[in-house]
Amino acid sequence: MAAPPADPALSPDGVVGRIVDEVYRLCRTDGSGALADYIPELAAVQPDSFGVCLATADGRVYGSGDLDTRFTIQSISKPFTYALALADRGPAAVAERIDVEPSGEPFSEISLDPGTQRPRNPMINAGAIAAAALITGRDAADRFERVRRSYSRFAGRDLRLDEAVYASEARTGYRNRAIGYLLRGAGIIDGDPDEAVDRYFRQCSIDITCRDLALMAATLANNGVQPLTRERALTAPLVRQVLSVMTTCGMYDAAGDWVTTVGLPAKSGVGGGILAVLPGQLGIAVYSPRLDAHGSSVRGVRACRELSDRLGLHFLHVTRAAHTAIRAAYSVAEAPSRLRRDGAELAVLERFGDRARIVELHGDLLFAGAESAVRAVEKFPGELDALALDVREVGDVSAIAVRMLEELRTELAATGCRVALVDPDAKLGQLESSLDPDDPHGRVFIDRDTAAEWCEQVVLDRHGPPANRAAVPLEHHPALAGLPEHQRRSLAVEFTVRTLARGETIVAKGSPRSGLYLILDGRVRIGFTGRDGRRHRLVTLTAGMSFGEIALILDQPFPNDILAETTVSLAVLTPDRFDTLTQQAPALKVALLERLAAAAYGQADAAVRALAAHGGVY
Repeated sequence: MAAPPADPALSPDGVVGRIVDEVYRLCRTDGSGALADYIPELAAVQPDSFGVCLATADGRVYGSGDLDTRFTIQSISKPFTYALALADRGPAAVAERIDVEPSGEPFSEISLDPGTQRPRNPMINAGAIAAAALITGRDAADRFERVRRSYSRFAGRDLRLDEAVYASEARTGYRNRAIGYLLRGAGIIDGDPDEAVDRYFRQCSIDITCRDLALMAATLANNGVQPLTRERALTAPLVRQVLSVMTTCGMYDAAGDWVTTVGLPAKSGVGGGILAVLPGQLGIAVYSPRLDAHGSSVRGVRACRELSDRLGLHFLHVTRAAHTAIRAAYSVAEAPSRLRRDGAELAVLERFGDRARIVELHGDLLFAGAESAVRAVEKFPGELDALALDVREVGDVSAIAVRMLEELRTELAATGCRVALVDPDAKLGQLESSLDPDDPHGRVFIDRDTAAEWCEQVVLDRHGPPANRAAVPLEHHPALAGLPEHQRRSLAVEFTVRTLARGETIVAKGSPRSGLYLILDGRVRIGFTGRDGRRHRLVTLTAGMSFGEIALILDQPFPNDILAETTVSLAVLTPDRFDTLTQQAPALKVALLERLAAAAYGQADAAVRALAAHGGVY
């Protein structure tokens, strides 16, 4: 087995950690049930030990309670030995010895199917002993060592036998010996039944912890690859076989109720453990040794029901994006808005832009997707000033996802981080109700660009100099400012100053050239219609910038609508006056063109970089 990494990171805090802790505290008050007293060592354990652990398919562990208390795996060993038998002998050979039908009987029933004369499934003792007999190896010691190493690969660490529990099992396991001889008499076991039963006692006596068990479940969830060591413990087709049998048979004669109310492939053990798997997403483990009438942990069953209900884990609730809901995540330093800013603002955003991030989500936003999104944000504790969640590509949204995102917003607000949503269709309506436009903690936007601008402004307000949005006098406009004074004055008289109200169209798409526009005050938006049918901006220009020069010089129509985003003051050089400069003042026109070319290049470069950062889609 590959050497395991450092101790897996436990996440006691954060949204998911708090939900796991809620379930732990709720179920801890239930003291019903009894210890498994037919095995003396199991009757001597601490009856009130209790741990709840959840591990994601990529190895993040959440838990509360006694996560590192050692207990024996007992019947939870059955799916793992069955898996090894399948790997050793192949599914067809194993199917000749063990059926896969629910038994409807207690796990220790001494019986075979009356029609096939085989154990009904590998999750009851008869099937488990038959599976243990199918393990290959040089001798009995080598066959058990292969079982132990197999379990260790699933857990990601070296597991050991509890000698005291094994001795206790061997001393009192008369029913299991009877099952072994029944199997030998029916031809299910070819060799010594005592060896197979002894191996079964040993596999049940392997020590584990709640954390180990959660990672074993997560390995099954991860298609047989251990999330932390990245070692393959079982092939994907055999994982499917094992999980299928766990679904129908893992909880014995309570399997129907379990599938209906919890909806996860699972296995319980009389040592007090329960293992449950949501394929592709996560594993759950619970340890509490007080058992119900079916031989399953009372608190364990309740905790799994609570987690399944609260986190929306029922495996028949299908998600289109099981692994992750994150499409992209980046800072405004990496992907700025389309608002063109001055040099002082750009310097602030270059230095502090990583304190504002945008996270794009997609697919169905159920527990696993929401957990991955929350985790992506929680790795920046206290380091964010602003966060924008873009949910336009999200499909189904579960109640637990909304709750987790709302708790994340509250958690971030406590650190001073403001939260915005890009949610024009109100998919997160409950969360949006807490993001009133006047609320200091956040806003809702129709596209990612305006949300990015909002994030930038939060950063500038906190880390930049006081905003200075003063109007730019015509002679000091950058298009003229670099010219000698006499040229500035000569050009200034050629311009006409106009004022337009917010929302007024300055130039319509397709219009012929109408002049050179210098922005003296306010903001101008160049827009386009997106694939969603909504109007979006290509770029916003502010005081000191210009537009119209390309259409003017090339005598081409305008490719986009241009609107006044605020009340705006413009200095306009009409086409007639521009053309007249060619005859009357050619040197002045050349100087103006040089200034315009430099400014236009800078604006175009910034716009292209913003588009490239988002694949051209807003």
